[in-house]
Amino acid sequence: MELDKIEIILEKYFQGESTIAEEKELKDYFSSPNVAQHLQQYQPLFGYFSQVKEQKSTQVPESLVRTDKAIPLQTKKRNVAWLSIAASVVVLLGIGTYYVSEKNTPPVVAQTELGTYDDPEEALAATQKALALLSNKVNVGIESVQYIKEYEQSKNKIFKQ
Repeated sequence: MELDKIEIILEKYFQGESTIAEEKELKDYFSSPNVAQHLQQYQPLFGYFSQVKEQKSTQVPESLVRTDKAIPLQTKKRNVAWLSIAASVVVLLGIGTYYVSEKNTPPVVAQTELGTYDDPEEALAATQKALALLSNKVNVGIESVQYIKEYEQSKNKIFKQ
C-alpha cells in the first residue's frame, strides 16, 4: 500500500501538484535503502536534493573574487519634482500653440453655390465639355485594351493553346 502511495505522490510531483509535505515524504523514501526496483531510477534525483541541502557553501570561488579595488556603486537620484514640472510646461506650451494656430486659420466658407448655372445654355455647354473630356479618357482606355487583345491573339498563335 505504501508503494502505491509513493507512486501517486511521485506522479503528483512530476505534474507540479505535490505539497511540501509530500515532497519531504518522497525525499525520505528515496533516501532509505529499501526503494522499489522500478523506482530506483528516481533515487539519484532525490538523493541529490538531500545532499545539496546538507552542503553549505561559505567560501566564494576564486574565480569570483576580485583582487583589485571594489567598484563603488553610486546611484543617480533624479529630482522627480523637476521632471514633472518640465513635463507640465511642455504640455501647456503644446496646448497654447494649438489654440493660437486655430485662431489664425481662416474659417471654412460653405460653398453651396458651386456647379449651378442660371442660364440653361451655359449649363448645357459645361455639361457637354465635361462629357467630352470623359469620352476622351474612356477612348484612351479602350485603345489600350485593343493592344492587349492583339497581344493575346499573337500569343495564342505562337503557343497554340
